[in-house]
Amino acid sequence: MSTWRGAAPPEAPPIDAAGWLRVALRGGALIAVLCVGMMLKLTLRLVERPLFGLRRPVTPWITQGVSRAALAILGMRYRRRGRPMRERGALVANHASWLDIFALNAGGRVYFVSKAEVADWPGIGWLARAAGTVFIAREKREAKAQADLFETRLKAGHRLVFFPEGTSTDGRRVLPFKSTLFAAFFGADLRDILWVQPVTVVYTAPEGEDPAFYGWWGDMGFGPHALKLLATARPGGVELVYHPPLRVAEAENRKALALACETAVRSAAAG
Repeated sequence: MSTWRGAAPPEAPPIDAAGWLRVALRGGALIAVLCVGMMLKLTLRLVERPLFGLRRPVTPWITQGVSRAALAILGMRYRRRGRPMRERGALVANHASWLDIFALNAGGRVYFVSKAEVADWPGIGWLARAAGTVFIAREKREAKAQADLFETRLKAGHRLVFFPEGTSTDGRRVLPFKSTLFAAFFGADLRDILWVQPVTVVYTAPEGEDPAFYGWWGDMGFGPHALKLLATARPGGVELVYHPPLRVAEAENRKALALACETAVRSAAAG
């Protein structure tokens, strides 16, 4: 996966005593919420798995609740415009930050599609696996196996979330959507039953901060970025804009569907 470099982010000012207090309080609360949520989820999966198999009628509600709590702990206003689709299918969204995971999970019960190496990241990989993330290797020889995996999950009623840009940005722009992953929606058993809903994730920086305050891209480290968010005294926000879903069967091909989704996402993007 390529990495978007963009302009270098402004250097964050040193964290003062009040900021470190917020880091301690918010960080402790965030870790507690994540741990309790994951323990509850893993416990319920012991019952849910044998009864329902791939279907998860209960545990996604826990993920949604934990995600909304995480945004509140971070002092972020959350707003939703439009409505998550009821049809079977997938969501495609722009990608600006690791916060996208909380934002999109807060909006609805979804499962992310992520690059395979995330599964091995300390802490984050464990959380991603527990949340039912689909891990993929972006290699041609894996294309058939990944298409079969997508089909299995989609037929089970899972709404998968894709980031077609292939990398994260500063949140102030939308990169061209790559059409490769859209090919999975055109399988013979899926094309006539699936819909794809474009979603725009829009971040509003705290007053007085750089517009790209929440963006996480290029070589930015997770630790310094998380500390900056935990330490800030002023609230920011995130808005999800759910666009009308598109029926896969009505698209000419994967490239046409990717372009239609990109156009919709771009129409509400910050910039």
